Amino acid sequence: MSKKVLVVDDEKLIVKGLRFSLEQEGYEVDCAYDGGEALGLIRRNDYSVILLDVMLPVMSGYEVCQAVREFSDIPIIMLTAKTDDIDKIMGLEYGADDYITKPFNILEVKARIKAIIRRSTKTEREETKPKTVEYGDLMLDTVSRRVVIAGEEINLTAKEFDLLELLVFNPDRVYSREELLSIVWKSDYPGDERTVDVHVRRLREKIEKKPGEPEYVHTKWGIGYYFHH
Repeated sequence: MSKKVLVVDDEKLIVKGLRFSLEQEGYEVDCAYDGGEALGLIRRNDYSVILLDVMLPVMSGYEVCQAVREFSDIPIIMLTAKTDDIDKIMGLEYGADDYITKPFNILEVKARIKAIIRRSTKTEREETKPKTVEYGDLMLDTVSRRVVIAGEEINLTAKEFDLLELLVFNPDRVYSREELLSIVWKSDYPGDERTVDVHVRRLREKIEKKPGEPEYVHTKWGIGYYFHH
C-alpha cells in the first residue's frame, strides 16, 4: 500500500516540485495552500506524514500543528524559511516531530520522510518485547502505542511515545542527550540537544502530576534523563 503524504505550502512552485518528486518515489500526495484547507484534509484523511510550512494564510503552520495534536499523533515535518533556532524549537513546542529549513534539498526531504515513516512503523524486533508494561498509575501499550495514566489515555506525539518507551523499557538507565538523539531521532536527524529537552518537558507536562517534581522521567544533572518509579 502506498504511503500518503500531505504537502502544505502557499508557494505553488514548491508544492509542485515536492509533489512531482514524491510521486516519483511512489508516494500518494495531497496538497493544500493554506492552514484551514490543510486542517480539513487532515481530519478527513489518513496520512503517513505531513510536510507543513510555517508561514501560511488563514492559519499558521504552528496553529495547524497545535490543532492536529488535539486529535492525532501523525508525524509532522515543519518547513521553515527562517534559520533562527527559536523557530525550530517553536515548531517542536507545538508538537512537530522534525523541521527542515528552506531552501532545502529534495533528497534531504525524501530521506527525512523515509526515516520518519520507518520510525513510526513497528519493526519485527519489537514483536519480542512485552506488549504492555505498568509502573504505578502508568500503563504503556507498545502495540496500540497508547499511554494511560490513572485510567486516562494521554495523547502523545510519535516522538514523545518513542522517547517514553525507550526510558520505560530501560528503567534507571541514564541516557545522555546525545544518546537519545541517536536512538530516538536516529543519525539522520541534525537537531541539537535542546530538541531532547523540549520533548522531555512536553512529555512531563502530559504524564506527570507535577512536571517540576517528576515521578517517572527524572533528570541526572549534567548527564541526561532516566525513568524511575
